[in-house]
Amino acid sequence: ERGTMAGYSVEERAAPHSLEYRLFFKDAAGRYISPFHDIPVYADPGKNVFNMVVEVPRWTNAKMEIATKDPLNPIKQDVKKGKLRYVANVFPHKGYIWNYGAIPQTWEDPGHKDENTGCCGDNDPIDVCEIGSKVCSRGEVIRVKVLGTLALIDEGETDWKIIAINVEDPEADNYNDINDVRRMKPGYLEATVDWFRRYKVPDGKPENQFAFNGEFKDKDFAVNVIKCTHEHWKALIAKKTDGGEINCTNLTVSDSPFCCSQECAKATVDAAPPCKAANPIPPEVDKWFYYQKN
Repeated sequence: ERGTMAGYSVEERAAPHSLEYRLFFKDAAGRYISPFHDIPVYADPGKNVFNMVVEVPRWTNAKMEIATKDPLNPIKQDVKKGKLRYVANVFPHKGYIWNYGAIPQTWEDPGHKDENTGCCGDNDPIDVCEIGSKVCSRGEVIRVKVLGTLALIDEGETDWKIIAINVEDPEADNYNDINDVRRMKPGYLEATVDWFRRYKVPDGKPENQFAFNGEFKDKDFAVNVIKCTHEHWKALIAKKTDGGEINCTNLTVSDSPFCCSQECAKATVDAAPPCKAANPIPPEVDKWFYYQKN
């Protein structure tokens, strides 16, 4: 068990890098919660500061994500064709090049066609790339300042990538919009587009496409996208939208039909296998892929 910022803590079950691995969340009082539904979207609504759940620390490869279909939505490793998923290293990148995660209480509704991209949502909370200098830990809940967004079209679905910086970063005050990233961290936004364009190519997939020609949209646009996905989440948690297989069990959304007791939440965690030492990461995860940019 390890503590994290903002009063939240996490509890690991089973072995990291195994199919059974789960990372459950607790609030400041030690009660089990869902990181998807029970952590507020805003850390400071007046300043457009949002909460972010870190799923993947910078430089790592294991594709960890909030398990939207599991009760309490713990973090688990994504599985493709029965195998644990690791993102490939596409030269010159090593794993994820930012702290990667999600904004809680947001949902990209697969039944909603985005007016900007003409594609429907990817059925997940909205993704965030946090560009601060600290490498965060898996399950950390940080407060981030939103700077802009990139609209990835991933296998035909709209997949917004929010660019943000940890408010605790020593340089956070210097970042107020997307152009500040371009000025202060030259090459980082171009590398971000390059990363998302090519990260699935080693798996035999085509390059990803972007809306707006791969241009980043500014802070106001990004905040608006988050607000829209927060409204979609509200409809989901109130059962006004059918979420299909999404698990909406929560402990704090009092008017939600999916609200459950702490006993019920504890039973979910107790049913998971006990924590074990991490499995080794397969050596092929360190392979570096080189190929010509188109």
